[in-house]
Amino acid sequence: MSDLFAASGFERGAPRPLADRLRPAQLDEVAGQDHLLGPDGALARLLRSGSLGSLIFWGPPGTGKTTVARLLAHATDLRFAQISAIFTGVADLKKVFEEARQNRAMGKGTLLFVDEIHRFNRTQQDSFLPVMEDGTITLIGATTENPSFELNAALLSRARVMTFRALDEEAIAKLLARAETLEGKPLPLDDGARAALIRMADGDGRAALTLAEEIWRAAAPGETFDTGKLAEIVQRRAPIYDKAQEGHYNLISALHKTVRGSDPDAALYYLARMLDAGEDPLFIARRVVRMAVEDIGLADPQALVIANAAKDAFDFLGAPEGELALAQAVIYVATAPKSNAAYVAWKSAQRLAKEHGSVMPPKTILNAPTKLMREEGYGSGYRYDHDEPDAFSGQDYWPEKIGRQKLYAPAERGFEREIGKRLDYWAKLRRERGG
Repeated sequence: MSDLFAASGFERGAPRPLADRLRPAQLDEVAGQDHLLGPDGALARLLRSGSLGSLIFWGPPGTGKTTVARLLAHATDLRFAQISAIFTGVADLKKVFEEARQNRAMGKGTLLFVDEIHRFNRTQQDSFLPVMEDGTITLIGATTENPSFELNAALLSRARVMTFRALDEEAIAKLLARAETLEGKPLPLDDGARAALIRMADGDGRAALTLAEEIWRAAAPGETFDTGKLAEIVQRRAPIYDKAQEGHYNLISALHKTVRGSDPDAALYYLARMLDAGEDPLFIARRVVRMAVEDIGLADPQALVIANAAKDAFDFLGAPEGELALAQAVIYVATAPKSNAAYVAWKSAQRLAKEHGSVMPPKTILNAPTKLMREEGYGSGYRYDHDEPDAFSGQDYWPEKIGRQKLYAPAERGFEREIGKRLDYWAKLRRERGG
């Protein structure tokens, strides 16, 4: 039925979104992807070589992945076919592959564009391999998620990944200028509001054009919006962030590493980004607790206390009041002296335990609740440290098979400097007392 409407010309009079009307007709019209499509770009070089090959387009929404795929099909004289992994099952794939085989038999290649390819399961992804290998299709898969995590190794080995970048402010500004030319009128925004609109697009060209349409619809003749009115009209677009996907892991990684790097300003920024995007605050609180034990440890024992208190405070207050407790904890851990000595020591202890298995501790430090155990020497020769000079006996507590090991090496920072002094003093006493 849709083909009948298209043939009749009815579709030409139907309303079309601004983003669709501004869709580039040539590759050099695509905004913001010069690293791929510029004279020395990876895609430009492939086109010049005359051999495209299968590709994976990885990048945020609204960066031109679908448009570029369509234009590549035209540039290489391939039939363009498009499917979405969300709406396509195994039966649909078989039909698409069969059509591609028929095209090939008639001397026409097929460029198959698969949107959201990461949503296909492993079996579905594997079904592409034979038709890619025998040249039935040239595959271009588009994904917003990291292909390393979401796509099968076999599929990735047969396709080259092209990374699409979020559009920068200059590229968004050019898109808006093209929209104004097409519409024959300027956006009713003052300079501050125009800059705010570009930021709201968050690197997404399609979102920028959608927002522009909303503004034109809302404006009365002769009206100009400032930043406040703009925010009221468009209600601010939510940041690109999926709590189960890569954006989530990127930001928590950024928060953790800025804390480890003792940069409280950057840490606060990433905390705000995560909360603004709707991240579970208690997930953040748990990670701050982890930072306190992994990256600060005993260099500042209060860090763990503060981090736990922030978690409890948020639990008690909720949002938004409790967010300040999280911010305070992030500032504290970011500015605390850093040491991973406890973390390293624990990893070493785990490794040592696995290597040596069930080695008996020295009988000296074993309890002897039965007569037989006392006769076997359990507890014999144990010296109660509180009865010793300096409350330190200096006995050797290590299994004889392993011998004394050095696992914990406190850093010369914060409170661990004092711990180091104690350990040095006890080592001296141990040598003197032959322990």
